[in-house]
Amino acid sequence: MEIKLWINDKLITDNVEPDMPMLEFLRDKGCYSVKRGCETSNCGLCTVWLEGKPILSCTMPLMRANGKHITTLEGLQNEAMEFGAFLADEGADQCGFCNPGFIMNVLAMERELESPTEEDIKEYLTGNLCRCTGYMGQLRAVKKYIEHKRGVKFDG
Repeated sequence: MEIKLWINDKLITDNVEPDMPMLEFLRDKGCYSVKRGCETSNCGLCTVWLEGKPILSCTMPLMRANGKHITTLEGLQNEAMEFGAFLADEGADQCGFCNPGFIMNVLAMERELESPTEEDIKEYLTGNLCRCTGYMGQLRAVKKYIEHKRGVKFDG
């Protein structure tokens, strides 16, 4: 089947199998930030944006993105590097395998929530599994990033 979509603002037209998972297609197109983890929508490693909203690409049929825009971490390099520095400063990026999916969700949250509380952050990031950290460094990094972006002290 023919599909036409945009990946990181680049128009792609291709012939694909009707049941091809989005994750597989993205990796075939060089988007290696999209990680294969659980393949059951439970770990968050495969998070991308579809029309600006985070989704899990491992169980999403590619055909559901026909005519739409997909954004991966490769399309958000400046923002990703900015937040990644906060993760590094807090020692929250030990092996780095979970970072792309985590960063995609944090950047989406920062765009979607005007004044997130700590509970908002925890709820929004549920499902981003990390085996190396206890999540406290990641939580500190998100709070400091929000403070930096908003120019105000985090009060959540």
